[in-house]
Amino acid sequence: MLAKVHSCIVIGVEGLALEIEVDIASGLPMFATVGLPDGAVKESKDRVKAAIKNCGYDFPNKRITVNLAPANVKKEGAGYDLPIALGILSAGGLIPAAVLKEYSIIGELSLDGKIRGVRGVLAMVLDARRHKMKGVILPAANAMEGGVVQSIDVIPVENLYDAVEFLLERKMLSPFTTDYSPALSSIYTNGEDFADVKGQQHAKRALEIAASGNHNVLLKGPPGAGKTMLARRLTTILPQFTFDEAVETTKIHSIAGILPPDQPLLAQRPFRAPHHTISDAGLIGGGSYPKPGEVSLATHGVLFLDEVTEFKKRVLEMLRQPLEDRSVTIARANMSLSFPSDFLLIAAYNPCPCGYYGDRSNRCNCTPVQMQNYTARLSGPLLDRIDIHLEIAALPYDEMQKTSSLESSEDIRRRVDGARQIQKNRFSVWHNASTSLTNSSMNPQMVEKYCSIDNDGKRLLEKSVERLGLSARAYHRILKIGRTIADLDGADSIQRHHLAEAVQYRRIGTV
Repeated sequence: MLAKVHSCIVIGVEGLALEIEVDIASGLPMFATVGLPDGAVKESKDRVKAAIKNCGYDFPNKRITVNLAPANVKKEGAGYDLPIALGILSAGGLIPAAVLKEYSIIGELSLDGKIRGVRGVLAMVLDARRHKMKGVILPAANAMEGGVVQSIDVIPVENLYDAVEFLLERKMLSPFTTDYSPALSSIYTNGEDFADVKGQQHAKRALEIAASGNHNVLLKGPPGAGKTMLARRLTTILPQFTFDEAVETTKIHSIAGILPPDQPLLAQRPFRAPHHTISDAGLIGGGSYPKPGEVSLATHGVLFLDEVTEFKKRVLEMLRQPLEDRSVTIARANMSLSFPSDFLLIAAYNPCPCGYYGDRSNRCNCTPVQMQNYTARLSGPLLDRIDIHLEIAALPYDEMQKTSSLESSEDIRRRVDGARQIQKNRFSVWHNASTSLTNSSMNPQMVEKYCSIDNDGKRLLEKSVERLGLSARAYHRILKIGRTIADLDGADSIQRHHLAEAVQYRRIGTV
């Protein structure tokens, strides 16, 4: 007999409907799995056989063939154990085929029939809803994650026996839903606040501009100046997650297997800070079966590269496409996958290997050759893609001793929210506004329409381009920063003082 079961596979960050066909025929006992299965999928026959027997059902002592369609896509992982087991029981006449057609089924089986959680459930449930399935049967461990998706029945099961009894309508299992609204309505700061940062007013102002327009930032300064402290607090002034942003980021973290079990939907914008020894596949993504890297895990959040000059130059150069396109494409011989990488980059480095070049209190012992080699990994094209270049000085003693109340992250975030709302209203007239809601992502047509300047501004920019040797890309980035500064001021047009402030953020990148 033949049975068909619906399941799902994750390709990149999206779910792809999978049909599992199970055929039981007369002949010598055999269990064959076809359709490009990997090692874990091939081993499912042993888990499925033991689980069926240990749950009290008869395992057919016949020729069993399992086909995973579409056959041209590689299948990996153990998430097909449950649908294969139910397919065998259906082909054996226990479960009606009409009932199986209504559900997409996901889950890994243990030998005693218990169902373990799997990765990428959110993407799979979204795909099932897209295909108008009645519901999804999934592991109880993934119930909170799957329950985020509305308008589809999410049925969590603890073991194979519960799944069979539910399909036979001998046991009632209520659909599970997750209330995510409280999480999205609050800001999580992990105890970090800009009120903790003493001095560095120009740096705080630059990060406020960066948060308002989603502009990338390069921080240069001696050890202990506060670069890391400032970067770690940037997420506390970013706007609240929207539901669509939270879903996209949660999908990526779920596929990577790093979604906290008690957080079905990420409510805090991610802050990723990879070590400088990271590989290119770890940063950008990759592998024989491509997985998302740090640039994707930081989507809608912050990617912090501390001591950026210590990273391999090959790794840094791979940041060009993600910074420019807000996505990264990984090509393999049999597939090409795109991962989102819409993050805000914060890169920090010291002025020299010892860190004290130009410091009045500490002597620098670095040679010119050492200094040149130290900064050589930051190429001109990469620096050109970073909007704000900021130099931070060591904090004077009198600034450290100040005890007056400082501006909190909440105060700054109110201004950031106001500027973001202006941009949202501005770009709502564009058909692709969902991908261009910040000034940093404006295309040339938008720059021409919204970043017009008067004659004084044009003369200022002309002198700046000549003296600093700015490229056309840097010229447009200055206009975008000027537009963000004007939005923070509530100004309709970009004034000369807005451009003057924007130009000063391009200085150290030209050195």
